[in-house]
Amino acid sequence: MRLRGRKGIRENLESQPELVVLDGTLHKGKWRDFFGNDNPIYVELGMGKGRFISEMSARYPHLNFIGVDMYDELLRRASEKARIAWEQKGEASPPNLALLRANIEGIESIFAPGELERIHLNFSDPWPKGKHARRRLTHPRFVAKYIELLNERGEIHFKTDSQSLFEFSLNSFAEMELIMRNISLHLHKEGPREDLVFTEYEMKFMEKDQNIYRVEVVLGSEALQKHRQAKQEKLLQEQASEPEPEEADELA
Repeated sequence: MRLRGRKGIRENLESQPELVVLDGTLHKGKWRDFFGNDNPIYVELGMGKGRFISEMSARYPHLNFIGVDMYDELLRRASEKARIAWEQKGEASPPNLALLRANIEGIESIFAPGELERIHLNFSDPWPKGKHARRRLTHPRFVAKYIELLNERGEIHFKTDSQSLFEFSLNSFAEMELIMRNISLHLHKEGPREDLVFTEYEMKFMEKDQNIYRVEVVLGSEALQKHRQAKQEKLLQEQASEPEPEEADELA
Protein backbone atom coordinates (compact mmCIF):
# COMPACT_ATOMS: atom_id res chain seq x y z
CA MET A 1 0.00 0.00 0.00
CA ARG A 2 1.30 3.44 -0.92
CA LEU A 3 -0.17 6.44 0.82
CA ARG A 4 0.44 10.06 0.02
CA GLY A 5 0.71 11.75 3.37
CA ARG A 6 0.40 15.42 4.18
CA LYS A 7 3.44 17.62 4.50
CA GLY A 8 4.81 17.56 8.02
CA ILE A 9 3.16 14.25 8.88
CA ARG A 10 6.09 13.06 11.00
CA GLU A 11 6.06 16.28 12.98
CA ASN A 12 2.31 15.83 13.46
CA LEU A 13 2.80 12.34 14.91
CA GLU A 14 5.72 13.38 17.10
CA SER A 15 3.57 16.13 18.61
CA GLN A 16 1.13 13.52 20.00
CA PRO A 17 3.23 11.37 22.37
CA GLU A 18 0.22 10.78 24.64
CA LEU A 19 -1.52 8.99 21.74
CA VAL A 20 1.00 8.03 19.05
CA VAL A 21 3.86 5.64 19.79
CA LEU A 22 6.61 5.56 17.17
CA ASP A 23 8.89 3.04 18.91
CA GLY A 24 6.97 0.29 20.65
CA THR A 25 10.10 -1.56 21.75
CA LEU A 26 10.52 1.05 24.49
CA HIS A 27 7.26 -0.13 26.08
CA LYS A 28 7.71 -3.89 25.87
CA GLY A 29 6.49 -5.35 29.15
CA LYS A 30 5.54 -1.86 30.36
CA TRP A 31 2.40 -0.97 28.41
CA ARG A 32 0.41 -0.72 31.63
CA ASP A 33 2.77 2.06 32.65
CA PHE A 34 1.93 3.86 29.42
CA PHE A 35 -1.79 3.67 30.22
CA GLY A 36 -1.32 4.20 33.93
CA ASN A 37 -3.56 1.30 34.96
CA ASP A 38 -3.82 -2.49 35.03
CA ASN A 39 -6.80 -2.81 32.68
CA PRO A 40 -6.75 -5.53 30.00
CA ILE A 41 -5.03 -4.63 26.73
CA TYR A 42 -6.73 -5.30 23.38
CA VAL A 43 -4.73 -4.90 20.16
CA GLU A 44 -5.84 -4.49 16.56
CA LEU A 45 -3.14 -5.60 14.13
CA GLY A 46 -3.50 -3.65 10.90
CA MET A 47 -5.88 -0.90 12.05
CA GLY A 48 -6.10 0.94 8.72
CA LYS A 49 -7.72 4.35 9.14
CA GLY A 50 -8.55 3.58 12.75
CA ARG A 51 -12.36 3.63 12.92
CA PHE A 52 -12.62 0.29 14.71
CA ILE A 53 -10.00 0.87 17.38
CA SER A 54 -11.18 4.45 18.01
CA GLU A 55 -14.81 3.40 18.46
CA MET A 56 -13.79 0.46 20.63
CA SER A 57 -11.82 2.70 22.97
CA ALA A 58 -14.77 5.08 23.31
CA ARG A 59 -17.32 2.28 23.81
CA TYR A 60 -15.22 0.41 26.40
CA PRO A 61 -13.36 2.98 28.55
CA HIS A 62 -12.54 0.30 31.15
CA LEU A 63 -10.24 -1.43 28.65
CA ASN A 64 -6.97 -0.35 27.03
CA PHE A 65 -6.56 -0.48 23.24
CA ILE A 66 -3.60 -0.38 20.88
CA GLY A 67 -4.00 0.07 17.13
CA VAL A 68 -1.03 -1.10 15.10
CA ASP A 69 -0.06 -0.11 11.57
CA MET A 70 3.18 0.63 9.77
CA TYR A 71 2.19 3.68 7.73
CA ASP A 72 2.53 7.23 9.08
CA GLU A 73 -0.44 8.49 7.10
CA LEU A 74 -2.74 5.84 8.56
CA LEU A 75 -1.59 6.75 12.06
CA ARG A 76 -2.36 10.40 11.34
CA ARG A 77 -5.86 9.59 10.08
CA ALA A 78 -6.48 7.26 13.00
CA SER A 79 -5.42 9.95 15.48
CA GLU A 80 -8.02 12.31 14.00
CA LYS A 81 -10.75 9.68 14.27
CA ALA A 82 -9.75 8.87 17.84
CA ARG A 83 -9.94 12.47 18.99
CA ILE A 84 -13.32 12.97 17.31
CA ALA A 85 -14.66 9.82 18.99
CA TRP A 86 -13.58 11.08 22.40
CA GLU A 87 -14.65 14.70 21.92
CA GLN A 88 -18.21 13.50 22.50
CA LYS A 89 -17.08 12.36 25.94
CA GLY A 90 -15.45 15.67 26.71
CA GLU A 91 -11.89 14.34 26.41
CA ALA A 92 -9.23 16.07 24.32
CA SER A 93 -7.31 12.81 23.93
CA PRO A 94 -8.34 9.16 24.39
CA PRO A 95 -6.98 8.05 27.80
CA ASN A 96 -7.14 4.34 26.95
CA LEU A 97 -5.77 4.27 23.41
CA ALA A 98 -2.35 4.09 21.79
CA LEU A 99 -1.70 4.23 18.06
CA LEU A 100 1.48 2.30 17.37
CA ARG A 101 3.66 2.44 14.28
CA ALA A 102 5.13 -1.02 13.87
CA ASN A 103 5.67 -3.89 11.48
CA ILE A 104 3.69 -6.89 12.72
CA GLU A 105 6.58 -9.14 11.71
CA GLY A 106 8.38 -7.95 14.85
CA ILE A 107 5.44 -8.02 17.24
CA GLU A 108 7.37 -10.09 19.78
CA SER A 109 9.83 -7.21 20.19
CA ILE A 110 7.00 -4.86 21.18
CA PHE A 111 4.91 -6.93 23.60
CA ALA A 112 6.02 -9.22 26.41
CA PRO A 113 4.64 -12.74 26.92
CA GLY A 114 1.18 -12.60 28.47
CA GLU A 115 0.91 -8.82 28.11
CA LEU A 116 -2.16 -8.86 25.85
CA GLU A 117 -5.68 -10.13 26.41
CA ARG A 118 -7.20 -9.96 22.95
CA ILE A 119 -5.98 -9.60 19.38
CA HIS A 120 -8.30 -8.29 16.66
CA LEU A 121 -7.54 -9.10 13.02
CA ASN A 122 -9.92 -7.14 10.81
CA PHE A 123 -9.90 -7.48 7.03
CA SER A 124 -6.23 -8.34 6.87
CA ASP A 125 -4.49 -8.50 3.49
CA PRO A 126 -5.48 -11.93 2.07
CA TRP A 127 -2.23 -12.37 0.14
CA PRO A 128 -4.09 -14.59 -2.39
CA LYS A 129 -1.05 -16.12 -4.09
CA GLY A 130 0.03 -19.40 -2.55
CA LYS A 131 3.67 -18.37 -2.48
CA HIS A 132 2.71 -15.50 -0.15
CA ALA A 133 0.81 -17.66 2.37
CA ARG A 134 3.42 -17.06 5.08
CA ARG A 135 2.55 -13.36 5.01
CA ARG A 136 -1.07 -13.95 6.03
CA LEU A 137 -1.67 -12.82 9.59
CA THR A 138 -3.43 -16.10 10.40
CA HIS A 139 -0.53 -18.24 9.22
CA PRO A 140 0.70 -20.57 11.99
CA ARG A 141 3.97 -18.67 12.30
CA PHE A 142 2.03 -15.54 13.31
CA VAL A 143 -0.51 -17.41 15.41
CA ALA A 144 2.34 -18.97 17.41
CA LYS A 145 3.51 -15.45 18.28
CA TYR A 146 0.00 -14.41 19.32
CA ILE A 147 -0.28 -17.42 21.63
CA GLU A 148 2.92 -16.38 23.36
CA LEU A 149 1.78 -12.78 23.85
CA LEU A 150 -1.76 -13.49 25.07
CA ASN A 151 -2.56 -14.03 28.74
CA GLU A 152 -4.78 -16.61 30.47
CA ARG A 153 -7.91 -14.83 29.16
CA GLY A 154 -6.47 -14.51 25.67
CA GLU A 155 -8.57 -14.65 22.50
CA ILE A 156 -8.21 -13.84 18.79
CA HIS A 157 -11.18 -12.26 16.98
CA PHE A 158 -10.90 -12.45 13.20
CA LYS A 159 -13.06 -10.85 10.49
CA THR A 160 -12.60 -10.87 6.72
CA ASP A 161 -14.48 -10.49 3.45
CA SER A 162 -12.21 -13.05 1.76
CA GLN A 163 -13.64 -16.56 1.66
CA SER A 164 -10.28 -18.05 0.68
CA LEU A 165 -8.50 -16.33 3.59
CA PHE A 166 -11.25 -17.42 5.98
CA GLU A 167 -10.95 -21.05 4.87
CA PHE A 168 -7.18 -20.84 5.16
CA SER A 169 -7.51 -19.35 8.64
CA LEU A 170 -9.95 -22.00 9.89
CA ASN A 171 -7.59 -24.69 8.66
CA SER A 172 -4.65 -22.91 10.27
CA PHE A 173 -6.41 -22.73 13.64
CA ALA A 174 -7.59 -26.33 13.36
CA GLU A 175 -4.13 -27.64 12.50
CA MET A 176 -2.84 -25.97 15.65
CA GLU A 177 -5.67 -27.68 17.58
CA LEU A 178 -7.14 -24.37 18.73
CA ILE A 179 -10.72 -23.99 19.97
CA MET A 180 -13.00 -21.89 17.76
CA ARG A 181 -16.45 -20.49 18.52
CA ASN A 182 -19.06 -18.21 16.96
CA ILE A 183 -18.07 -19.09 13.42
CA SER A 184 -20.10 -16.96 11.00
CA LEU A 185 -20.23 -17.23 7.22
CA HIS A 186 -22.45 -14.15 6.81
CA LEU A 187 -22.08 -12.00 9.88
CA HIS A 188 -24.75 -9.42 9.09
CA LYS A 189 -27.23 -11.65 7.25
CA GLU A 190 -30.04 -10.81 9.69
CA GLY A 191 -29.07 -7.14 9.82
CA PRO A 192 -26.17 -5.14 11.27
CA ARG A 193 -24.72 -6.65 14.45
CA GLU A 194 -25.00 -3.58 16.64
CA ASP A 195 -23.16 -5.36 19.46
CA LEU A 196 -20.03 -5.21 17.30
CA VAL A 197 -17.96 -2.24 16.15
CA PHE A 198 -17.56 -1.90 12.38
CA THR A 199 -14.46 -1.03 10.36
CA GLU A 200 -14.53 1.29 7.33
CA TYR A 201 -14.32 -1.72 4.99
CA GLU A 202 -17.07 -3.52 6.86
CA MET A 203 -19.52 -0.64 6.45
CA LYS A 204 -18.95 -0.63 2.68
CA PHE A 205 -19.40 -4.39 2.46
CA MET A 206 -22.60 -4.23 4.51
CA GLU A 207 -24.08 -1.67 2.11
CA LYS A 208 -23.44 -4.12 -0.75
CA ASP A 209 -24.73 -7.08 1.31
CA GLN A 210 -21.39 -8.83 0.87
CA ASN A 211 -20.56 -11.81 3.06
CA ILE A 212 -18.41 -11.06 6.06
CA TYR A 213 -16.78 -14.02 7.78
CA ARG A 214 -15.94 -14.06 11.47
CA VAL A 215 -14.54 -16.42 14.08
CA GLU A 216 -13.33 -16.19 17.67
CA VAL A 217 -10.37 -18.31 18.76
CA VAL A 218 -10.16 -19.17 22.47
CA LEU A 219 -6.58 -19.56 23.72
CA GLY A 220 -5.99 -18.68 27.38
CA SER A 221 -6.59 -21.19 30.17
CA GLU A 222 -9.24 -19.05 31.87
CA ALA A 223 -10.89 -18.26 28.55
CA LEU A 224 -11.03 -21.97 27.72
CA GLN A 225 -12.51 -22.82 31.10
CA LYS A 226 -15.16 -20.13 30.70
CA HIS A 227 -15.94 -21.39 27.19
CA ARG A 228 -16.37 -24.98 28.39
CA GLN A 229 -18.60 -23.85 31.26
CA ALA A 230 -20.78 -21.86 28.85
CA LYS A 231 -21.13 -24.89 26.57
CA GLN A 232 -22.05 -27.10 29.51
CA GLU A 233 -24.65 -24.62 30.77
CA LYS A 234 -26.16 -24.35 27.30
CA LEU A 235 -26.35 -28.13 27.03
CA LEU A 236 -28.09 -28.38 30.42
CA GLN A 237 -30.57 -25.68 29.41
CA GLU A 238 -31.36 -27.50 26.17
CA GLN A 239 -31.86 -30.76 28.03
CA ALA A 240 -34.10 -29.05 30.58
CA SER A 241 -36.26 -27.58 27.83
CA GLU A 242 -36.81 -30.96 26.14
CA PRO A 243 -40.18 -32.56 26.98
CA GLU A 244 -40.20 -35.65 29.18
CA PRO A 245 -40.82 -38.95 27.31
CA GLU A 246 -44.46 -39.22 28.47
CA GLU A 247 -45.08 -35.58 27.69
CA ALA A 248 -43.51 -36.05 24.26
CA ASP A 249 -45.83 -39.01 23.58
CA GLU A 250 -48.85 -36.89 24.50
CA LEU A 251 -47.69 -34.11 22.21
CA ALA A 252 -47.29 -36.64 19.38
